[in-house]
Amino acid sequence: MNQHREARQQVPCEAAKPEELGAGKVTQSSVANCGNAESGFDADVASGLGNCGRVNHTILPNTDPTPLFETFRTHYASELLIAAVAHLGVFAALGKRPQLIESLASELGLSPRASNVLLTALRALGTVQRRSDGTLELTPMAAEHLVPGGAFYVGDYGSLGAQAPGVLALVERLRTDRPAGADEKGAGAAFIFREGLESAMEQEASARFLTLALSGRAKNVAPHLARALELGRVSHVLDVGGGTGLYAISLLQAHPNLTATVLDRPEVLKVAAEFSAAAGVSDRLRLVPGDMFTASLPEADAILLSNILHDWDVPECEALVRRCADALPAGGRLWIHDVFLNDDLGGPLPIALYSAALFSLTEGRAYSAAEYQSWLRSAGLRADSAVVPTAVHCGVVTGLKG
Repeated sequence: MNQHREARQQVPCEAAKPEELGAGKVTQSSVANCGNAESGFDADVASGLGNCGRVNHTILPNTDPTPLFETFRTHYASELLIAAVAHLGVFAALGKRPQLIESLASELGLSPRASNVLLTALRALGTVQRRSDGTLELTPMAAEHLVPGGAFYVGDYGSLGAQAPGVLALVERLRTDRPAGADEKGAGAAFIFREGLESAMEQEASARFLTLALSGRAKNVAPHLARALELGRVSHVLDVGGGTGLYAISLLQAHPNLTATVLDRPEVLKVAAEFSAAAGVSDRLRLVPGDMFTASLPEADAILLSNILHDWDVPECEALVRRCADALPAGGRLWIHDVFLNDDLGGPLPIALYSAALFSLTEGRAYSAAEYQSWLRSAGLRADSAVVPTAVHCGVVTGLKG
């Protein structure tokens, strides 16, 4: 959730001078060999042994942190269910008749994005199901226990939490279709960058806090991504909205002949410069301030969109995928690295709850592999049907040009 939308003068940050962006503040425990393999994944670097004192972002964690991330987001399950029962009338509406999602959203006064997030979660929670004709109906459990007036109705019990701050905040997000911190005039602060919206990503302290917070997941996932991507003849990667640069850094450490560029907001790149210097790849990583929606994209054989598209609504996602596709040379690759809802948008529950978190903080949500693949094809790329898994629910969908 780092890269965002307003044109700014593009002044490359020289990788050889990370101190200009505040380098030297990152401290970590894992160190790596220098690594000098001619090509391919450098096993010596991956071993983490040696005396160069460089942070090694190719080492896999010993344990899987996925359950921790799932637990961080479990509160959205109860908040969405209580919102549906006590504030939005979802079960009363579907208790009358099955409905298409568009009809139900209109009755509830919800936008397409808000209704997608809410109903995907309710389906994943086992309270709503989709029929063969595409309409939504209540599951037997919900029909018996969540329709007002029923003999075994338990909705009032859930309504005891209706005034909880988290529930009220989520209801506000659902009804306004705006992220936290954005008022009705679009002038509030938010953790995305868009023209006309005051953004925390333009303020050094808040940009640094959020960027470092997101680095926790990236440190765990980036080593998996470096192993999962098939580079082929790729010699230069553009990481669009690359934030800390950890995904690019891991690729650089795994492939010593590779070079990369990270495009992101200036305040965010100060953190990326620190990570780059600590990893010893500043000579191969160029940091370019700019707006991914308007700036000319630097040349590259492959473009990486890692956990970027989920910050944006469908029109912005389609536009960014097309911009990246247009910037690629013949034979170039566009990697979309993200989480994936099921293609029928009915779960799984951990991603449905993550989608609620994204909805609350950004202008996006979680998407399915089918949605990403459709955008790749619409942009003129050949979409790989396979999703290559990495870690913490993430995976990669690839689009090939030409």
